[in-house]
Amino acid sequence: MTIIRPDGPVWRVAAPEPVGPPETLLARLRHLAGGAPVALGIDCPIGLPRHYAARHATTANFPAFLATLAEQPDFLAVAATLAETSPARPFYPARGIAGMTRLAHAQALGLPDAAALCRACDRATAERPAGAPLFWTLGANQSGKAAISAWRDLLIPALHTAAPPRLWPFEGPFRALLGAGSVAVAETYPAEALRQLGLRVAGSKRRQPDRAAYAPAILRAMARLGAHPQPPARAAIATGFGPTAAGEDQLDCLLGALCVLSVVLGHRPDTAPDDPAIQHWEGWVLGQTAPPR
Repeated sequence: MTIIRPDGPVWRVAAPEPVGPPETLLARLRHLAGGAPVALGIDCPIGLPRHYAARHATTANFPAFLATLAEQPDFLAVAATLAETSPARPFYPARGIAGMTRLAHAQALGLPDAAALCRACDRATAERPAGAPLFWTLGANQSGKAAISAWRDLLIPALHTAAPPRLWPFEGPFRALLGAGSVAVAETYPAEALRQLGLRVAGSKRRQPDRAAYAPAILRAMARLGAHPQPPARAAIATGFGPTAAGEDQLDCLLGALCVLSVVLGHRPDTAPDDPAIQHWEGWVLGQTAPPR
């Protein structure tokens, strides 16, 4: 995670650091904020595909649905086979097996076709490629395991506390959720954030030299936002976040944090499209303006 804190007229950007125990994250962020609001972007789906929600959800919206999963632990258990897959256990597959197609997955969930697995914000836009469907859990381009982890270990327990987080866009415009002592949580997507910040896509984020090549553009984007990297953060940016595989995660979390800051400052919109399915069920990617193809 990357933490950005106000310091008079500027914003101080810390170097990426491990999240730590997810069950205590929101309390730690509240403590750091000292009564000020916390604007938290997380790189995982926050919402359900509209076709799934229309057929299988019985609550009024996604936050209410998410809260019910505390009593349905099997929902977040990845199915090993299509025979184990159902609307009550939608995440699939645990490993590569024969017959492992997205059409078969959709049919096991009672959906009409593979496209119904996707939310509107998962689809490609004129500015970025498509994201992966929520319930798919195999391969490099998947977000299902991130959703399982974030929902199970972070969001679901927090929704049952005395001061639950506010989930965007289901509870209103993002900036309107930032009351004193509150935590507002929004979905960010690094591929989207990169383009929102005006960075040109080049090379592979998995390679340190390619990550280091982003440094001048990242620093220019930060300067436009009044965001000042602290010395360890500046060194991490300049060196491409180190030689290990974790460097890609560090770059992604910096991009996501800068996306959140851009929205908080009013440089990007803090609302989602005026579509009831998006507003109640699917959610949206923070700051995204390009419509899905």
